Amino acid sequence: MTAPGRRSSTFTRLLRHGFTEAAAAERLLEAPELAPVRNDPVLLEALGATADPDLALGGLVRLLEAQPDATARRELLDTLIAAKPLRDRLLGVLGASAALGDHLARHTGDWRALVTYEPHDLHPGLEEFERGLAGADDPVSLRVAYRRCLLSIAARDVCGTIDVAQTAAELADLATATLRAALRIARDAAPEDAAACRLAVIAMGKCGGHELNYVSDVDVIFVGEPAGNGEGADEGKALRAATRLAAHLMRICSETTVEGSIWPVDANLRPEGRNGPLVRTLSSHVAYYRRWAKTWEFQALLKARPVAGDAKLGEEYVRALDPLVWQAAERENFVADVQKMRRRVVENIPAAEVERELKLGPGGLRDVEFAVQLLQLVHGRTDASLRSGTTLDALKALAAGGYVGRADAVQLEDAYRFLRSLEHRIQLYRLRRTHLLPEDEADLRRLGRSLGLRTDPVGELTREWRRHSSVVRRLHEKLFYRPLLDAFAQLAPGEARLRPEAARERLVALGYADPAAALRHLEALASGVTRKAAIQRTLLPVLLGWFADSADPDAGLLNFRKVSDALGKTPWYLRLLRDEGAAAENLARVLSAGRLAPDLLMRAPEAVALLGDGDGSGLEPRGRAHLEQEILAAVRRAGSAEQAVTAARGVRRRELFRTAAADVVGSYGTEAQPAEADQGALVDRVGGAVSDLTAATLAGTLRAVVREGWGETLPTRFAVIGMGRFGGHELGYGSDADVLFVHEPQDGVEEREAAEAANRVVAEMRRLLQIPSADPPLLIDADLRPEGRSGPMVRTLKSYEAYYRRWSLVWEAQALLRAEPVAGDEDLGRRFVELVDPLRYPERGLDEDAVREIRRLKARMESERLPRGADPKLHTKLGPGGLSDVEWTVQLLQMRHGAGRAALRTTRTRAALAAAREAGLLSEEDASILDEAWVLATRVRNAVMLVRGRAGDTFPTEPRELAAVGRYLGYGPGHVGEMLDDYRRTARRARAVVEELFYGG
Repeated sequence: MTAPGRRSSTFTRLLRHGFTEAAAAERLLEAPELAPVRNDPVLLEALGATADPDLALGGLVRLLEAQPDATARRELLDTLIAAKPLRDRLLGVLGASAALGDHLARHTGDWRALVTYEPHDLHPGLEEFERGLAGADDPVSLRVAYRRCLLSIAARDVCGTIDVAQTAAELADLATATLRAALRIARDAAPEDAAACRLAVIAMGKCGGHELNYVSDVDVIFVGEPAGNGEGADEGKALRAATRLAAHLMRICSETTVEGSIWPVDANLRPEGRNGPLVRTLSSHVAYYRRWAKTWEFQALLKARPVAGDAKLGEEYVRALDPLVWQAAERENFVADVQKMRRRVVENIPAAEVERELKLGPGGLRDVEFAVQLLQLVHGRTDASLRSGTTLDALKALAAGGYVGRADAVQLEDAYRFLRSLEHRIQLYRLRRTHLLPEDEADLRRLGRSLGLRTDPVGELTREWRRHSSVVRRLHEKLFYRPLLDAFAQLAPGEARLRPEAARERLVALGYADPAAALRHLEALASGVTRKAAIQRTLLPVLLGWFADSADPDAGLLNFRKVSDALGKTPWYLRLLRDEGAAAENLARVLSAGRLAPDLLMRAPEAVALLGDGDGSGLEPRGRAHLEQEILAAVRRAGSAEQAVTAARGVRRRELFRTAAADVVGSYGTEAQPAEADQGALVDRVGGAVSDLTAATLAGTLRAVVREGWGETLPTRFAVIGMGRFGGHELGYGSDADVLFVHEPQDGVEEREAAEAANRVVAEMRRLLQIPSADPPLLIDADLRPEGRSGPMVRTLKSYEAYYRRWSLVWEAQALLRAEPVAGDEDLGRRFVELVDPLRYPERGLDEDAVREIRRLKARMESERLPRGADPKLHTKLGPGGLSDVEWTVQLLQMRHGAGRAALRTTRTRAALAAAREAGLLSEEDASILDEAWVLATRVRNAVMLVRGRAGDTFPTEPRELAAVGRYLGYGPGHVGEMLDDYRRTARRARAVVEELFYGG
């Protein structure tokens, strides 16, 4: 007897052999059933070698207790001690699978299935499994026989007799045998149906690919034809019979009985999914795939394999659809569709589970499978060696053909094998369908030990899982692009080079319109032994993926080459791209999103540095005070007004690039940051940034002109008043600066001298801001001044007062709603605002004549100004529901009610609209409709300027430019029609509100 307070030697030995519940294990060993072998060191050693010794011992005791009599118990124990193969297999299964332990306890003789150890038993094929299921004639007996076969696979798996790929293949063969047995049972139950039709069962997914899990839906497609040669047969009757057989087969496998279920049979990969008929004829399948099938449906057909039923019909199905599968890569937006499908899968994972998802999460099994399938579909058209439904076989073939780098393929295969092994062990425990890494430490310990990690099972398992997942994340997208660069690199002995035709195939699949030019750019960027070439070879696989995600990959790659040629020898540039993850992605987005941002960048490529701040602050717009300070400092340093304004325009160009880059990145989103959901915020950011920049540029130009012509003081006080979009803080990238110029002679200065000085200032400002140079010009438009183009360019404050008092028309008062001082003498600007406030916000509002006049002017503008041939419904400025509609409606409310409501006295459209809503002047819904339309129209105009490099008020007609506008607005490839429909619908709803509020119903 053990002394009190001391542990028995058995307890200590149990701990040493890996038991965690040693006290409970010691009690189990005392069970009478184990008396004959209790002290046998062989048993303890074998239990200690299992994944979970406690689970294995508990399962063994239950199995012994369940034996019908002492003779059966003695037979089991004798065989267990004497036969090492049985001992390893039985205890290995019991230590890895509680579910199979339950099965053995219920079916006490099934342990004998693990006794044999003949050579053919190492790798049983389909025939052996069919023999194992041959005696099953109902769903219950089929389940028992299935589990018996599964027991033998699990035993070989946990003992390491077969690797993970062989395990998956055997599981697929067992599933095939099970489907055949289930179909046999269904036919026996309905011989008339069986005689009336030919039915083929096509395995899809992992079963079709010969790589099944322990517990998985078995994906199938059913094909049916009338029996015999089909001549004169009733096709409808045959299909009804086939449908009944197919449905019965599914129930036999899927329904829960006293022995549980086998697995669900899922037929949702069929044409039209669950909405389509369960069984179709071959011709119906072919017609569907030719006309209606989506890209993912052809991707799914990669794994199609006839497994049960009419073998000839099954082969005909595969033969008929095979050519269509290998044409899928020729479809428009093929790569984008596949990648979008992958992203959608990740987005649908609950946030709490994404880091534990072995199959669907980033760096998981699906990433490997998608990457391999994408390459198969692109290159399998011309290389039949790639047409395997098995992931690892396809990966080997891709590496052998040079489509994937050998080192990448080896790393990816290792990761895939580890992840599949881990998935198998997780499912084996309870025989439940799951792909989540458990969180419980005991579960993680069992998993780690089952994979041979014995020193620190939990820690080692976690590290290995993260390492392999990281490898997959890093490689799965690069896999598609890296061989394009290896075509120009020095390859190691034995490495296969991607053939030029294959490289062109891949580039076309990625959306490159000119693959020959793309290959020339790649060669220029990636060839050679310089540090620059080495870094670019590392970066380009990722950049090519980002370019392909745009509407114009060709432009992205060409622009990258230009930037690289300009900056390639600059140390900070290469370091920025290599070390700043955000910089490379931001650059790729900007270079492939259109013409404006790359054009601005090419004029001074060092602005690339703005893209690289890790916290994203490099793309934050600079405030007006900050910009003015920088520009005025540059003006002070300059030797002449021309040099000063050149410096100011340089700042403007850089800041326009910053704004455009931030807009593109915010609209596209990045891997780390999703696209900005608030479209209004993007519009406000661009409008505010460009307006502040324009104001600062004008302030600097004014200072430079005054300093050169008059020193520090001009003979007249001078102010610039922003009008239109400028005054409303709503400038777009291509907007002119609408302004008024006002001056007031200094004390003692003649009015004529003051007027001459003011006019010289205006003329010189306009000249300097339009001098041809590398920087974009800033056009000053003063047409909103009194008397328009016929009136003087500059007036004194008194002249404005006299004109507005005597001659002002209603449209001029309306235009003044946007008036806001932007540069020059602050006091003069403030007094100008005080002068015009009573005009734009009349104390008694507007009388009916004024309202009628505004409506008449608006109607005339709509009919006269719309460009000939333009589609009014897509014209963002003058079309129904466009900018003009919304702005005139808001301005009418401001003029009617602004005098009595301070919140309406703003130059900003959206702010005025919100104030009108708060004041109850229009409903919440109407305000929301108008705001949405105004924001969308502004976004379209910004997009057109970004994409084409020149301003436009309507959607481009060139397909690639239209697609780029769509991409900026958040529409994926192939969805430009949806974008145009959405615009029309938004504008139509806004026009209905305008009709009510502006035109009075």
